[in-house]
Amino acid sequence: MNNKTVIALGFFDGLHIGHAALLNATKAAAAACGAEPAVLTFDIHPDTFVKQTPVELINSASDRSYIVRRFFGIEKLFYIHFNAETMRLPWQDFMENIADAYHAVHFVIGHDFSCGFRGEGTADKISEWCAARSIGCEVIAPVMRNGAVVSSTSIRALLREGEVDRAAELLGHPHLLTDTVQTGFRLGRTMDFPTINMRLEENVLIPKRGVYASRALLDDGVHLAVTNIGMRPTFDGRRITVETHILDYSADLYGRRVCVEFCRFLREERRFDSPEALSAQIRADVAAARAYFSNV
Repeated sequence: MNNKTVIALGFFDGLHIGHAALLNATKAAAAACGAEPAVLTFDIHPDTFVKQTPVELINSASDRSYIVRRFFGIEKLFYIHFNAETMRLPWQDFMENIADAYHAVHFVIGHDFSCGFRGEGTADKISEWCAARSIGCEVIAPVMRNGAVVSSTSIRALLREGEVDRAAELLGHPHLLTDTVQTGFRLGRTMDFPTINMRLEENVLIPKRGVYASRALLDDGVHLAVTNIGMRPTFDGRRITVETHILDYSADLYGRRVCVEFCRFLREERRFDSPEALSAQIRADVAAARAYFSNV
């Protein structure tokens, strides 16, 4: 059985259009040399360990895997646990270990990629290392939009402002969250607006609080939806929740996997004087979502 791989190296937070250039190059190289395309990444952001500062991520590790498979069709994803040993490993040993472990015949990296102790394994050094071992190596140039390099940092800034449509232009796909549907407060059901409740994993960025036009991807298709991110102030909530009402849908979803795509910010989070006032606003939100989707 052929187990040669062409490996894309990186953290790939958000899987934006810069990453897309890298992953598409990986697939092309794999096809050219009769190998399988693969992605190798870390389970946690290295800066979380190296700088002892949590990095607010666009996606959880499971969502990164979902995006790679769904949008790029790459099935092989390898996760390395980043710890003190990984941090201190010389970059040559890091490259040697993964080349041997995954039978790599070619690497694809970004121009700013580095690995190993103190990040000493730069793109130039990795290219030289590969050439000396007759391993292919392709370094991908930065992808620009509006005069700036597309980066996870700029996308995080947009999501914090609720500008999910602008973020989608840089991501190449809508910002999304996947999860198994959780049992929630069931308050929406009492107002005839049943919602599915999703978890936000620790250190994953929370987009701006408020209401969004969204899409819910289920095993039976794509459905229009309205998603609220917030504290449920009308009911004195004490933690942030992500609640999605799927339009014109009534099936029981508890325990089923769902992907929610955030398409357009509709309004700020606010407190209402009564559940009836909130219900009236939700009807208006549903109407606004329908109007948005009718024009896209």
